[in-house]
Amino acid sequence: MKARLGGDEGKHKFVLKTPKGTRDYSPKQMAIRESVFNAIITCFKRHGAEVIDTPVFELKETLTGKYGEDSKLIYDLKDQGGELLSLRYDLTVPFARYLAMNKITNIKRYHIAKVYRRDNPAMTRGRYREFYQCDFDIAGQFDPMIPDAECLKIVHEILSDLQLGDFLIKVNDRRILDGMFAVCGVPDSKFRTICSTVDKLDKMPWEEVRSEMVGEKGLSPEAADHIGEYVQLHGGLDLIERLLQDPKLSQNKLAKEGLGDMKLLFEYLTLFGITEKVSFDLSLARGLDYYTGVIYEAVLLQQENDHVDEPVSVGSVAGGGRYDGLVGMFDPKGRKVPCVGVSIGIERIFSILEQRVEASEEKIRTTETQVLVASAQKKLLEERLKLISELWDAGVKAEVLYKKNPKLLNQLQYCEDTGIPLVAIVGEQELKDGVVKLRVVATREEVNVRRESLVEEIRMRTSRP
Repeated sequence: MKARLGGDEGKHKFVLKTPKGTRDYSPKQMAIRESVFNAIITCFKRHGAEVIDTPVFELKETLTGKYGEDSKLIYDLKDQGGELLSLRYDLTVPFARYLAMNKITNIKRYHIAKVYRRDNPAMTRGRYREFYQCDFDIAGQFDPMIPDAECLKIVHEILSDLQLGDFLIKVNDRRILDGMFAVCGVPDSKFRTICSTVDKLDKMPWEEVRSEMVGEKGLSPEAADHIGEYVQLHGGLDLIERLLQDPKLSQNKLAKEGLGDMKLLFEYLTLFGITEKVSFDLSLARGLDYYTGVIYEAVLLQQENDHVDEPVSVGSVAGGGRYDGLVGMFDPKGRKVPCVGVSIGIERIFSILEQRVEASEEKIRTTETQVLVASAQKKLLEERLKLISELWDAGVKAEVLYKKNPKLLNQLQYCEDTGIPLVAIVGEQELKDGVVKLRVVATREEVNVRRESLVEEIRMRTSRP
């Protein structure tokens, strides 16, 4: 066996690591992750969403041609002589495939699962090759902007709930962008590729974006300067009104439609009371090809210091938009199912919360144990096991140390280390009297509790206020 494995000399060559762009989650990190998931799922359920799941790999052709310039980031699985498969890149395309395949025209669903991208990872910023997405989507034919407004309300609720600090939700519309490109003199064939460049405005200054448009993408300098006048605008209803009056834009059918809907959206957001966190931003483009209407992205703002006028963005924590054509791409008859949805950037949120926990050195419990069953004297293992079994059967979260005669001090220390709030101590005298000594770890207070009331007492003392 050893010879087959190359003997001992091969040992030092073996590197223990996770693949590039992936990570393990320690119990502490999982505790943070679970609490974030719970907050998000609670919000999705509050809005009446159902949940689905789909395979982690799809047919390669299902994913091909849906992501524009990002298609090169798709992981293809090795050809095993059967179907050609790829790992899913997001949850939206599989959702569209699911709707078309099952002929569903109406659903409100959430889906939380891992997706895969062959990206160059910047792991400190929460960018990975394997990461979670949390998606909420509304599919179906409805009156304009009502579901879209609810998606933005959901983003607002989740980001407020998680207390990540100040945030801004930028909103735009693909139709306004396309209309703007048209009136600025961008040829049709260049819309999507110029769109990808505009999308970089949050990472690069306008000068660099302009030179990419002109230098790499071959746009005329006049068209680029025209675009520059628009994409640096951001505001609210007042800006929408101003653009509706704009001599060039208002002549474009697409842009006019988009602006009309944007105005409606802002009216609904006013009713939801969230407009102070929403900005209509003409530079927002979102790189994905499948968006057809409203698009949005939520960014966290960092108040760097008092003398900076504009708060700095520390990266996107949610994004989404309307994609009315995607399901039709899968339907043999091309039947369209209008959809709008939002994806919560859970990894970025984890990294922020993890760094915050590290910095504050707050202790995070990684278990939910309510009570440790302990004994102060020897030869009481049987009694400890009998008692813990009663507690487990009553649904109490309990632990016992795996030693016949553990020292009381070690048992109490274990509670201190793991944050267990209570100790149930069995001893000769207590057994005779039919009681259990319940000790509160934090205050060291001890009370004798009748064995039959122990479960009730533990529940009362550990129920969340």
